[in-house]
Amino acid sequence: MVKSKVYIYTKTFDGLPKEGDLVIKEEDLPPIKDGEFLAEAIYLSVDPYMRAYASRVPLGAPYIGSQVAKIIESKNPDYPMGRHVSGYFGWRSHTVSNGKPVTLGFSSTPAPILLPVVKDVPPSYFLGILGMPGNTAYFGFLEICQPKKGETVVVSGAAGAVGSVVGQIAKIKGCTVIGIAGSEEKGKWLLDELGFDHFINYKTADLDKALSQVAPKGVDCYFDNVGGETTITILKHMNELGRISVCGTISSYNEKDGRILFELFSLVSKQIKMEGFLVHRWSDRYTEGVQQNLKWLQEGKLKTRETVTEGFENMIKAFVEMLQGKNFGKAVVKV
Repeated sequence: MVKSKVYIYTKTFDGLPKEGDLVIKEEDLPPIKDGEFLAEAIYLSVDPYMRAYASRVPLGAPYIGSQVAKIIESKNPDYPMGRHVSGYFGWRSHTVSNGKPVTLGFSSTPAPILLPVVKDVPPSYFLGILGMPGNTAYFGFLEICQPKKGETVVVSGAAGAVGSVVGQIAKIKGCTVIGIAGSEEKGKWLLDELGFDHFINYKTADLDKALSQVAPKGVDCYFDNVGGETTITILKHMNELGRISVCGTISSYNEKDGRILFELFSLVSKQIKMEGFLVHRWSDRYTEGVQQNLKWLQEGKLKTRETVTEGFENMIKAFVEMLQGKNFGKAVVKV
């Protein structure tokens, strides 16, 4: 009988998650039945949404999240033994799945995806640039912002898994790209390796003045990963008929009162479109995003970086450090 280690959500988060809020327990998995497969986690993902939706996860339930796993036993021909699969199995080391969507914590999740074998592409990339974050960047930016060549694009959280891809796609589309992040080291990466045109360190610069200097003609598209005061400031610099894609509000995820109020009249006076989204809106086009990002990756037009934490027992550490913005690109845990 196979044992699985599982993180159980035992105590409601108060600010940043802490040791003890999530507790590792062991459970015995039953033998697989016809139509099922057994998967062993290889890489687990940590993402901002896991904190944003914490209040919806029942206490006593396995914690939510996706992973790349290796199929170690199978009685399902669609999921052959030895292949890799990505699925929303939660924070667990082993999973028995029938290949169908399941309810995890509070909502239904997409069905597990059998990963293609792509030369020189690590399986972990299917949690990042070739997975949910990559598709979030692809669809959330192109479908909502609809960038045009020559426009000015601002990306907050620009050194994260989603923001770093958004900025590069904006460059592919011929835009001027301004990235906002919280360290000079991240800024150097954005400018020197990813090809961003400008970088603003929100921790040390006056964002309002800096935007006036690097975007003197205003901002056409804003991809918002952080919310809060950053978004309030950028709103003042938006041009008429500007577009804002609201992906996340990580600046408030750990606050007891995450509300932020701002003057909405500029949305009216400048006729700005501000739209939030969940990437599952484009689930029927999921393969399109993965294939296009893979093509750009293979052509050298997209680059990626991972922050890898070793050890299943270090999930909480990796989770907290990601929420604190210590990661470059995608944050994953190698089991």
